[in-house]
Amino acid sequence: MGRVYNFSAGPAVLPEEVLKEAAQEMLDYNGSGMSVMEMSHRQKPFQEIIEAAEADIRELMKIPDNYKVLFIQGGASTQFAMIPMNLMKNGVADYIVTGQFAKKAYKEAQKYGKVNVLASSEDQTFSYIPDCTNLPVSEDADYVYICENNTIYGTKYKKLPNTKGKPLVADVSSCFLSEPVDVSKYGLIYGGVQKNVGPAGMAIVIIREDLIREEVYPGTPTMLMYKTHADAGSLYNTPPAYSIYICGKVFKWLKKQGGLSAMKEYNEKKAKILYDYLDESRLFQSGVNKKDRSLMNVTFVTGSEELDARFVKEAKEAGLLSLKGHRSVGGMRASIYNAMPIEGVEALVAFMKKFEKENL
Repeated sequence: MGRVYNFSAGPAVLPEEVLKEAAQEMLDYNGSGMSVMEMSHRQKPFQEIIEAAEADIRELMKIPDNYKVLFIQGGASTQFAMIPMNLMKNGVADYIVTGQFAKKAYKEAQKYGKVNVLASSEDQTFSYIPDCTNLPVSEDADYVYICENNTIYGTKYKKLPNTKGKPLVADVSSCFLSEPVDVSKYGLIYGGVQKNVGPAGMAIVIIREDLIREEVYPGTPTMLMYKTHADAGSLYNTPPAYSIYICGKVFKWLKKQGGLSAMKEYNEKKAKILYDYLDESRLFQSGVNKKDRSLMNVTFVTGSEELDARFVKEAKEAGLLSLKGHRSVGGMRASIYNAMPIEGVEALVAFMKKFEKENL
């Protein structure tokens, strides 16, 4: 059937250029006579791959020298436990719950200490981001936790919370590398890579050095200590080598596109095409508070479950895939990550217009 426009929330679309390069190198990486999948992580060719990947993400995100970049197996969900295990010095943490994944992280953290919910948007089905300018941050909180972009509901923090001096921990899985960030505003920033950066199976954790501690939650496995990975340069054990290799290629691709400022501009342009249409459509509506809209995940409904199902089915037949909303909310969701070309968004809007005409 050839390449389709893949609107999946993750595992998600990757740059075609990266996939072609990886295909060319599949049997023989850089004259080594073997694939990266077969290569020892202790040999020079892989050392060069991981070192280049770290250097490139540092350059893209302007990561300060006092932060470590860790490539860790397991997706963001593994971090829901690693964060409290490693950071809960006083055994207290504050969470802001703006979606399913923030809620899961909050529930997981409760296994390791006292966890407070500072604010939540669950009262309106997570359709907005609460005002976080003056929250009752706990005096003894070890950190304040947010999920910065909510994949399921299509919301995004446009302004970071005022944590009153406490380290901010942020899950950026679905907005990773989509726009410039000031890493120094975070104690720890992390994301599962399968949405906007690479293949599933790994998270990238960017952590301030003073938060990497030896005294962690009693009984924490060696593999779940940040210190283990930081001390070994992410090579304590066999890392997710192929994932790191593809992420490294995506970083180079992003640099070629002009870096994160250029990506932000492109992503805003793509999202505007879709949101402008949703705002004028008589059939489709976005249920998200306008000022909190995500550039990466655009959610919408027709108001009829039957029509929603027909739309998803007919869109698939037209080569527009994975538009079904998350099972917990239904409706539709178009994930338009960095690698989604603007032509994909234009094709989607053209199809939506046609569908609207036929079904009103």
